[in-house]
Amino acid sequence: MRVITGIAKGRRLEELPGLSTRPTTDRVKEGLFSAIQFDIEGRRVLDLFAGTGQLGVEALSRGAAFCDFVDSAPAALKVTRRNVSACGFEDRSAFHGKDFSAFLGRAREKYGLVFLDPPYASGNLERALERIAAIDIVTGNGIIVCESPVEHTLPALPDSYEQGGEYRYGKIKVTIYRRRA
Repeated sequence: MRVITGIAKGRRLEELPGLSTRPTTDRVKEGLFSAIQFDIEGRRVLDLFAGTGQLGVEALSRGAAFCDFVDSAPAALKVTRRNVSACGFEDRSAFHGKDFSAFLGRAREKYGLVFLDPPYASGNLERALERIAAIDIVTGNGIIVCESPVEHTLPALPDSYEQGGEYRYGKIKVTIYRRRA
């Protein structure tokens, strides 16, 4: 696992031991960031199910202004902190060791880019999408990027959102929602 491009290009990122976390593969990450490459710079990012933090770190490397990393697993958040530190992004990052719903319940920021890559069988992807749309924390022209199994059908969001591209990489699907201005 590595940073693909930007100021931390080539930096190797630490992974969590064991099978409890499923990191996004480099192939999927490359495709995902190709789809949103012109929509990153200067944005505030939310990496809601951070795991190792690699999606937020990649966004920071590509010019995102700030990233909030959220994960309820203490071991995951420790790895995320080390990965952020190794890339020199501590001054543009905040870490939140809590459940996604607890974080969203107190969220006061607006985000231009949101990454949602929860454990696939948890049902948290749908709950997070619905909660994010309900509390309106995505800026106009903001993007929500979801990673799920190919066969998974994602819910429709309110009219203020439109489903953009859907990209398939083997058994993995990346779905992009855009919030209308």
